[in-house]
Amino acid sequence: MTRQYDARCPVARAMNIIGDRWAILILRDLVIESPRRFQDFERTLHGITPAVLSARLKEFEAHGLIESRLYARHPPRAEYMLTEKGKDLRPVLKALKQWGERYTVAGTPPT
Repeated sequence: MTRQYDARCPVARAMNIIGDRWAILILRDLVIESPRRFQDFERTLHGITPAVLSARLKEFEAHGLIESRLYARHPPRAEYMLTEKGKDLRPVLKALKQWGERYTVAGTPPT
């Protein structure tokens, strides 16, 4: 991860893990449907590159937010699911969804 916020603040420490581009949307997809495969993310996250997706999944796994299991060995293919630690982010995602429904309009560019 390239960005590092002040480690003395718990919000900053959380942002060090989930604050990068695409991170919240990857977590959103796992809350909606789990387990998910790499190609499932690519289908719903328009514009994400395979390299970025792979990096985010590895970071989340390293931080214990998700776990993976192989569903094919040749070539190796994994599916991803939230851990209990990752599931604890559900209220955060719900709050973001509710805020977005209240204060944004679908289809309009950000201001």
